[in-house]
Amino acid sequence: MKKAGYAYPSLFARIGGEWKLYLLAFIFILIADSIGQIKIPVWKGTFIIFPIFYALFLGILTGPNTLKILDHQKVKAASGLVGVAILPFVAKLGINAGANLSVVISAGPALLLQEFGNLGTILLAMPVALLLGLKREAVGATHSINRETNLALMQDMFGADSPEAQGSLSVYIVGGMVGTIYFGFMASMAAATGVFHPYALGMASGVGAGILMSSAVAALSEVLPAYADEIAALASASETISGIDGIYMAIFIGIPLCNWLYRKLEPTLGRITKAGRRGVQQAERK
Repeated sequence: MKKAGYAYPSLFARIGGEWKLYLLAFIFILIADSIGQIKIPVWKGTFIIFPIFYALFLGILTGPNTLKILDHQKVKAASGLVGVAILPFVAKLGINAGANLSVVISAGPALLLQEFGNLGTILLAMPVALLLGLKREAVGATHSINRETNLALMQDMFGADSPEAQGSLSVYIVGGMVGTIYFGFMASMAAATGVFHPYALGMASGVGAGILMSSAVAALSEVLPAYADEIAALASASETISGIDGIYMAIFIGIPLCNWLYRKLEPTLGRITKAGRRGVQQAERK
């Protein structure tokens, strides 16, 4: 099978060329799963380190800039496999949403409107991204929390190799490594203040990222054991709703808002810092 004079490699040929990726991924999974969660008490809060952190760290360690077990070509191939790898989880989210429609209907306006709060972070994140020197990557990085569904959306709308998809993937990776630790700690510290009701904390945990929700629920259950079941139930309902309306919020509001802010702010903020000016020069050379 050919297209434009290019012969597509067979499945077995590709596996033969990328076998090291699959083997290392399997080894990383075994190592991360054997370590499990690590909980570190800090004042009234708790740091929770999840297995995905170890797997991502091992991936970085074996990359071309460290131990050089994998070269740049293998890293590029691995980037393309991310979208394929998350498809089963995206399908699971869809099945879970369909099975919990009654929960969505009975959740009430507080849960249904929570996505508008997530959109508010764009107003803070976009200026910071531009000051750090990001260009179109800022749209993908700041339009949402950037988990599996958002990563797939960026690849579908802009292409897998687009700057927007690269920005989304970067936040996806950083969120997996740092976000799980930060999210669990932030949730436990919020509970320790006594300002928020446990039910509100449970609803706030479901932001559309299963691993971040799990981190927050685990931390909250440590601080508020009497409300553990209620927190888990509300977090699950909130997660389901975020998975349903979050993607539409991103398509119809989040991405258009990011594009509008980028057009308004980039000409000014994109040139303030040294990194921003360097990004402009690189874009002009292209």
